[in-house]
Amino acid sequence: MSFSLTSPVTGATVPGFTAPTYTLTVDTPPSVNAKQWAVTALGGTQANVEINTVSKPYTITVFRPAQVRALPSANPSTGVVKNIPVNTYKVITRKGANPNAFNTPLVARITTVIDIPAGTDTQEPEDLKALISLHIGALNQQSSGLADTIVSGIL
Repeated sequence: MSFSLTSPVTGATVPGFTAPTYTLTVDTPPSVNAKQWAVTALGGTQANVEINTVSKPYTITVFRPAQVRALPSANPSTGVVKNIPVNTYKVITRKGANPNAFNTPLVARITTVIDIPAGTDTQEPEDLKALISLHIGALNQQSSGLADTIVSGIL
């Protein structure tokens, strides 16, 4: 199964929002190794939040490596593989936001980088699934705390 978002996406719990949802439309990605969606409608209570526009983008983009690298051959004497390559995946969410009433919008950005050593996808796929499960689960569990932290600066 490949990465494909189903619209609408149910947002995580954050202070001041009630049942947030995000309607997505397939967008043109910045690279052939990516998929991108733009937020075209909002649901729930999200006062003053705006959807994607040219000057205030609201997108989510997923990248895979341009060339997925495999595990090289092991040393025939020792069985050791040296210089194991890493496949890097990224998820970037962008949201245009104004720093004040007189500035043009800037882009706030969240980037998740996932570095996977070549070969682990076949040797220990369950460990990679556990890696993703914990990472996303922890962010989801602490979505309110993380939202408060980036607004207040208090960790």
